Amino acid sequence: MTCPRCPTVGTALIFLSVVHISAGLKCVCQLCANHTCETGAEGACWNSVMLIDGKEEAVKSCLSPSEMRGQVFCYGSRNVSKRSCCFTDFCNNETLHLHTERPVRGPGWSRLELAAVTLVPTSLVCVGVLLWACTQCGQHCVYRKALAKTTEDPLDNQSLMSLDKSLKDLIFDMSTSGSGSGLPLLVQRTIARTIVLQEIIGKGRFGEVWRGKWRGEDVAVKIFSSRDERSWFREAEIYQTIMLRHENILGFIAADNKDNGSWTQLWLVSEYHEHGSMFDYLNRYTVSVDGMVVLAVSVASGLAHLHMEIIGTQGKPAIAHRDLKSKNILVKRNGTAVIADLGLAVKHDSLTNTIDIPANHRVGTKRYMAPEILDDTINTGNFESFKRADIYSLGLVFWEVARRCTVSGICEDYQLPYYDMVPSDPSVEDMRKVVCDQKLRPNIPNQWQSCEALRVMGKIMRECWYANAAARLTALRIKKTVSQSFAKDIKE
Repeated sequence: MTCPRCPTVGTALIFLSVVHISAGLKCVCQLCANHTCETGAEGACWNSVMLIDGKEEAVKSCLSPSEMRGQVFCYGSRNVSKRSCCFTDFCNNETLHLHTERPVRGPGWSRLELAAVTLVPTSLVCVGVLLWACTQCGQHCVYRKALAKTTEDPLDNQSLMSLDKSLKDLIFDMSTSGSGSGLPLLVQRTIARTIVLQEIIGKGRFGEVWRGKWRGEDVAVKIFSSRDERSWFREAEIYQTIMLRHENILGFIAADNKDNGSWTQLWLVSEYHEHGSMFDYLNRYTVSVDGMVVLAVSVASGLAHLHMEIIGTQGKPAIAHRDLKSKNILVKRNGTAVIADLGLAVKHDSLTNTIDIPANHRVGTKRYMAPEILDDTINTGNFESFKRADIYSLGLVFWEVARRCTVSGICEDYQLPYYDMVPSDPSVEDMRKVVCDQKLRPNIPNQWQSCEALRVMGKIMRECWYANAAARLTALRIKKTVSQSFAKDIKE
């Protein structure tokens, strides 16, 4: 007997399910107000546990749709970390465990041992017959190729990445595909797991940076310790933001977690730039007027792209860096610069007017903190506040570059901002007294007035350092001002 109303009821149930999914999920969140967070449409609840110093530490929160596209955040590593994504309200309200202990065995053979005793002799006979058949038919080489392909299949997908493609080709293919949010996960894992580390080139609070080789090309590998998983997670998330890729932002290649059995290494793979950071570059070299202009314009261009919101279905949110300094800017071979280290960055959702502030304990570099951060008057509910703090830091970076500009054969030694006013490792209180109470700024030498380029740079710096954050220039205005003022110098 048929029921004429059944199709209607079924349709209604499907409709309600779709509405529920598209409306987002409510999840347990340890670091959020009321211990609850809500995902966007097509987001997920996140549950994770990591083994740190022999103890399991759990984290529960929400994953945005952009993080779900990467999927790298939903997979853990054997015995060291476990992560899962789920798709119903409060489905992450359970505590995961790693189960690193081996179960106690009863008497007799285990299933694995029985299978080995039964299958190994049979397998050896089959392999022998197969090898004899291949030899007889003159197809031994074909067999070896098939075996190699079977071994590589879990890591590689030839339809995505052929052997003759360089990193530049892969990134170009990805950029023109329309996503602009990073290489596919399979390609990222393939690249990361075939990199050969060559030498360590830097250390930081997060871990180490290595120069590696992939198919003969140099890459930079930033290796986080497992206890700093949140910073790795955040930076990978920011780098895979839609439409983020830009010639003046460090080119992201891959993120992967590599388990060696004892601990997990968290890798971020990016383009390699042999000159290193702007801090290292300016310590080693001086720059011409043209060189100063190229560096200034490129840094301002990268920051303007970060700060800019791109509207559309494939748009980009506005992003503030929050730790801009010469050590987080790299110098390319052609003398331009790229902004790196986005682990502290925040994203702005203009639709909901919310700021995606990362839940970690790191702070920006004290020497480069804006006055409103030092005296704790910054309005963290207004995204413009974070952009204006970036502009203050940009002015300090410009000051470092301008000091190393050679005019008439004369330049100054490299120094960090406020080198003559605070200790080598200043505290927040040291910086607050100088920047907020005494209202001091780095010295702009009188001799800069004799060079038009340096005079204009000095004027821009002062407009970046205003105590009133709302009066500071925007990154786009700085880019245009420097470009227009020195267009003649660049052409020459």
